[in-house]
Amino acid sequence: MICPDVGMGEVGIGKKGWEQLSAGIDLPFHADLYIPELTEIRLAIPSPDLVTDVVATTRRAVIESLAGDVEKGMSVAVGGGSRGLTQRVDLLRGTIEGLRELGAEPFVVPAMGSHGGGTADGQIEMLVSLGMTPETVGAEIRATMETVEVARTPSGMPIYLDRFAAAADRILPVNRIKPHTCFKGPIESGCTKMAVVGFGKQPGAAQIHSCGPIEMRERLLEGIDALRATGRLLGGVASVESASGDIVSVSALTSSQVGGDEERRLTEMARELVPLLPFSDIDVLIIERGGKDISGTTMDPNVTGRFWVHGLAETDQLRVATIVLLGITEVSAGNVLGIGLADFIPVSVADQIDWQKTYLNCFTAGPSGVRRSRMPMVLRDEESCVKAALSMCGRGVNEPKRVVRIRSTLHLTSCWVSDELLKTLPEGSQIIAK
Repeated sequence: MICPDVGMGEVGIGKKGWEQLSAGIDLPFHADLYIPELTEIRLAIPSPDLVTDVVATTRRAVIESLAGDVEKGMSVAVGGGSRGLTQRVDLLRGTIEGLRELGAEPFVVPAMGSHGGGTADGQIEMLVSLGMTPETVGAEIRATMETVEVARTPSGMPIYLDRFAAAADRILPVNRIKPHTCFKGPIESGCTKMAVVGFGKQPGAAQIHSCGPIEMRERLLEGIDALRATGRLLGGVASVESASGDIVSVSALTSSQVGGDEERRLTEMARELVPLLPFSDIDVLIIERGGKDISGTTMDPNVTGRFWVHGLAETDQLRVATIVLLGITEVSAGNVLGIGLADFIPVSVADQIDWQKTYLNCFTAGPSGVRRSRMPMVLRDEESCVKAALSMCGRGVNEPKRVVRIRSTLHLTSCWVSDELLKTLPEGSQIIAK
């Protein structure tokens, strides 16, 4: 692994090689190779009832669930995250309004581990880029990367909070409940993870992610128990989203429910609403954009089926031979942990990579950052990447290819498929256009 502060021209191929890629390399594509036409289909996804007024629903949930635990004048550090939560500003604003109505004095802290380049300014910039400002959420935002040890688990693992959160009377994570990208367990990504990992900044994130998937699950559960025992955890605000990206549930959890049966129930609910791509065999998966606001690993393994974490079994429900990634979201700011999950990227994507931010995130991720931070094959443009994937997917040049194209792995309601997959469309799917 190269040092994070090297220039782009020094990454493996050198300046001459990078210029050569930009200009285009003479690739040995077979004369008969062609990119198949794709047809757009609407996927059959669960459609539960939606939350129509997120601010009001969140405010009401906070008041009803936390009234007995909030004292007048209590300072509460509310966690703001970096993930792509639907209506994230409304969730935070409703939380702030509910706490104020109960007499608390809330403020927001970025609870996102090492994201934002591992700096306080970078984390504020990330919140602002996601629409979270003092004006929109209705509260002051205080950011620091300094941490304070506030507890230890029975096994001796320290529990950290950022300095501002540690100085508050209570903390309150606000997060989406969803499957995690590095481990499987009764609780994965949600209020527990934000409380133990996000609020703990880089050291909190590093110690949870530094182990394998089994130990990571156990450390998270032990961590929330230790944090709860300090009396610092007020509870949590949890949203659940459908595959379409609509909020279908908003819950205010008490301290005992964070990491308890209620968060476990919400985790099961969320898992059912984020299905894999509904195909058993894909030769080429084309993803138009990835990013930290889409998934912590740029592309969500819970959708693609490609996890690549030692100790975590790959799914047997979906085989994807090759993956092409065509773009990175601006919010990612060059952090592309998970870029290694792709096999081919165009030069335009490689040019956007910030190695300092990416490698900091990779080190924080521990074992799950190793394979996921590798560099894919970098080619001149989209056409070259797709042709390369078709050439190297394991099927003969004249064999029909199973090709799927998606906008991203977040809010997956439709996709484009080749004719070979049109023959076996999943039940309930509908053709939109060719």
